[in-house]
Amino acid sequence: MKTILYMVRHAESPYSDGTERTRGLTDKGWLAVEKVTEVLMGEGIDRIVSSPYARARFTVEGLAKQLNLAVESYEDLRERHFMREDIRLSNEEFMTTLISKFDDLDFAFPGGESNRECQRRAVDVLNTIIAESKGKKIAIGTHGNVMTMMMKHFDASYGYDFLSQTSKPDIYKLVFDEQELVEVTRLWEAWPDAR
Repeated sequence: MKTILYMVRHAESPYSDGTERTRGLTDKGWLAVEKVTEVLMGEGIDRIVSSPYARARFTVEGLAKQLNLAVESYEDLRERHFMREDIRLSNEEFMTTLISKFDDLDFAFPGGESNRECQRRAVDVLNTIIAESKGKKIAIGTHGNVMTMMMKHFDASYGYDFLSQTSKPDIYKLVFDEQELVEVTRLWEAWPDAR
């Protein structure tokens, strides 16, 4: 029995220190939410789940309203916690380290979470969702890093190269036969300046 998950990476969000949970979307991000809703309306979505972070929830709430579905929030679908707030790295230093260490699943910045820890908690939720929703179609409001880690669990070829070519927002349709990932299709078309 096929179960289909739609990974919906959140739309553009303004970065601001200390607002990881609460930061919303930019004006451009809100416009993209309309397109996300349009793309997914014809897919026959049965259930909508999300990271608890506002930007991920907001990206799927338009769809939820159109389909008259609740957005179920799962704490363990949150984005990876990268490091303690009192540690400051330049963006260049952070990105260089992140890129070079991305496939080392046990690497963590000081006080942060490793990709393996992030993957483990998120995949536990994903497996539960798949088991509870066999034969259904579920949209998941998510983030780039945690989405990549969930996909990597089922197919080791997903890594930093995949993450770096995704956009905000983005949509991937994942087809599962029981717990086995059998097909991935990108549904999101080019969006002006989406990266």
